[in-house]
Amino acid sequence: MNRPLVGTLATAVLGAAALTGTVGTAHAAPQHGAQHIKQQNAEQQHVKQQGLTRQLTQRHKAKAVDFAGTVALSNCSGSVVRMPTSQPNDPALVMTNGHCLESGMPDPGEVIVDQPSSRSFTLLNKSAGRAGTIRANKVAYATMTDTDVTIYQTSSTYAQIEQKYGIKPLELATDHPAKGAAISVVSGYWKKIYSCNIDGFVPTLKEGDWSWKDSVRYTPQCKTIGGTSGSPVIDTATGKVTAINNTGNEDGEKCTVNNPCEVDENGNVTVHKGINYAEETYGIPKCFGAGNKLDLSAAGCTLPKPAATRR
Repeated sequence: MNRPLVGTLATAVLGAAALTGTVGTAHAAPQHGAQHIKQQNAEQQHVKQQGLTRQLTQRHKAKAVDFAGTVALSNCSGSVVRMPTSQPNDPALVMTNGHCLESGMPDPGEVIVDQPSSRSFTLLNKSAGRAGTIRANKVAYATMTDTDVTIYQTSSTYAQIEQKYGIKPLELATDHPAKGAAISVVSGYWKKIYSCNIDGFVPTLKEGDWSWKDSVRYTPQCKTIGGTSGSPVIDTATGKVTAINNTGNEDGEKCTVNNPCEVDENGNVTVHKGINYAEETYGIPKCFGAGNKLDLSAAGCTLPKPAATRR
């Protein structure tokens, strides 16, 4: 797991996208039409340049991820999130990792629902400044089985947070993340953004006694560290949360705590020292109904259920 660490962090550097193009060769033309052809070519070149400018602008806009809506916990990162069906007067939800739970890490197979909580979160604005403080009234859901997530219900509505602090929630995507997609991991704890791409997906990611399904593997540029646990992983093309950052292999060890290993469909185990991972979140919205109420029996909800309610 990405534990909180004490140390000096380097400033994040965002790479600029490069575009290359091929200019076609104009056909020969009668002398009397040369000026017309020249003008036509100039117009075509202008259109191409406008197209390139639009592409660059779109790419720039797509990468304009900031800290608005993220939160800092006492030991982790997190974010204020909404489901696609959430309404302004619904109680706001805060998402972080299961292993960031204030009562301690859930055991393998353990699922926690509707547990009272008064945990506070430092809400950040777009420049990572402190916008204010919001407080939980319960743990709506938490587990480290199959995934690594805690979702807190707060005592504030989305409308109240926006009115008081000018901050809107981040929306959870409902589509499976795509290999190669550009992502930003936004850490409220460290006030740092890590940018890279999705390198691929891991059938089973095993760390100590815990196992997670269909995990996201980052490309090496996302060098997340302790304290980034719970950071929202934002798809820069959509601006929506596609996963939640949770761990990385620190020392090259095999399947130990802080050194997860990858297990494929045939049971083959591989280790990637220095590579970091996240857990997908696209299935979570199917488990929340009207009023942001948890409904683990809803159609399509695949989150693990508490032992007493399993069938």
